[in-house]
Amino acid sequence: MNRINYHNKRFRAVSNSEKGEVDGETVFHYTQEGDMVSGTYRGGSIRFGTLIARIDDKGELHMRYQHMNQSGELMTGKCRSVPEVLPHGRLRLKEQWQWTCGDFSKGESLIEEIQSE
Repeated sequence: MNRINYHNKRFRAVSNSEKGEVDGETVFHYTQEGDMVSGTYRGGSIRFGTLIARIDDKGELHMRYQHMNQSGELMTGKCRSVPEVLPHGRLRLKEQWQWTCGDFSKGESLIEEIQSE
């Protein structure tokens, strides 16, 4: 499998489960060093967040994230992201996530790469 390079890529949510806080105004910025991806995100209901992930042999991201929302709550969670290369070459990540705080609910989201503006 060809390794996907996540370095300096930006993503925006296109869908999310009801209990999720990320929305179409949230922008993620990823960096990569070897099999480690890190990133920041903000916008919409998210004041600021960080994430760290490991890329496995299948190219999936195994992630932990934390953020402060617009209500001032600190939220944490875990996520597995499965990459898909879209016909026009952009990346889509299909995500299964779970809060590790609050109600510990689970959900699914899709985020897609956005081109530099």
